[in-house]
Amino acid sequence: MNGYNITKLSNGINIVTENIPYVKSFSLGFWFNTGSRNENISNNGISHFIEHMLFKGTEKRSAKKIADDIESLGGYLNAFTSKEHTCFYGRGLSQHLTKTFEVLADMIQNSVFRQRDIEKEAQVIMDELYDIEDSPEELIFDKFESIIYSGSKYQFPIIGTEKNILNFTSDSITSYMSGNYVFNNFYIIASGAVDHNKIVHLVEKYLIKDFGKKRNGKINLPDNPAADQFFEKETQQTHVIIGKKTFGYKDNRRKAISLLSHILGEGSSSRLFQALRERNGITYQVNSFFNSFYEVSTFGAYFSTNDKTAQKAVDIVYQEIEKLRNRGVTAKELDKAKEYIKGSILMGLESTTNRMLRMAQSIIYFDRVKLVDESISEINAVSMDEIADLSQNLLNTDTFVKTVISSKNTLFISAA
Repeated sequence: MNGYNITKLSNGINIVTENIPYVKSFSLGFWFNTGSRNENISNNGISHFIEHMLFKGTEKRSAKKIADDIESLGGYLNAFTSKEHTCFYGRGLSQHLTKTFEVLADMIQNSVFRQRDIEKEAQVIMDELYDIEDSPEELIFDKFESIIYSGSKYQFPIIGTEKNILNFTSDSITSYMSGNYVFNNFYIIASGAVDHNKIVHLVEKYLIKDFGKKRNGKINLPDNPAADQFFEKETQQTHVIIGKKTFGYKDNRRKAISLLSHILGEGSSSRLFQALRERNGITYQVNSFFNSFYEVSTFGAYFSTNDKTAQKAVDIVYQEIEKLRNRGVTAKELDKAKEYIKGSILMGLESTTNRMLRMAQSIIYFDRVKLVDESISEINAVSMDEIADLSQNLLNTDTFVKTVISSKNTLFISAA
């Protein structure tokens, strides 16, 4: 059916594959539906730490052998952690699918977590943390989300805290994995030159350790009021986010919000780019964003500028948001935004990795694979009236908050 096959095993593992007959490669992802939102203040960062540690050696492979076994076949192995997921994935030629699967299966079942490797990797992750601290354009999103999601587990940064990073042990890692890296949280997703029955066979052959199951509790999302925050840091530029919380991943208004976000600040023809960069010449970096999670999303705009023009830039952003709310969008703007987003979706399908990522998000959030044609139809169906109605609630500037990183408190926000 449309190239997709889905099998849910009795132990809870979900297997989703898509055969693409005209390619010779595959992308294979081992997904766990767990991330920083499943952590607490004392173990924040452990999901990301585990992501690193699974590459550090198993009972039969050293860290170097894990890499060699894939790279010697022209393949690629990597992983990432988000607030809601952890994914270990490989790419390669079709004839090397079994080896890639076996290596990934070995990593998630048989990693040994030696204390010397934990201590060494803690220093590597500390360097990663310092890189974020030295990158205000990245750091500001962590700061913004810690404020906007205050009181919920979405406030935790994915990388964690220095105290936690330096104190993880083999026992804390294995204990956390046993409670969260379980079969009913586990998805195996593959796209490309793959055969579904073969993937099922590989699961039955190589995933022999019982990870058990657990009931996933609902994430608490208190409606705590957020306030503007200023963070003093030695930077050349002032970095600003103006944003708010909005609807989660499964809300049917997401397509309309995506279109509004594009019109506001995505691309060189967007309103913010034209107002801030082209007409006023006061910023190089400017973009809107719409980051979705299961229960909630963040919507807003980010820019950087020098401290002398920061207040003017903030005023312009608020003005453009209000204009969009009060005057609406033109039919031409909406049509252009639809074509851009549809183009992004369709061009993304040329990558087996993008297809694998899309399938994973779909099966995890919707318990099915949404067809591309369905997504395109949803975009086409968004009307001018729907955009106008949504704008009245979403673009109320009284509900936006400001986060600023700068060496000078130019925007008169109380220091944090």
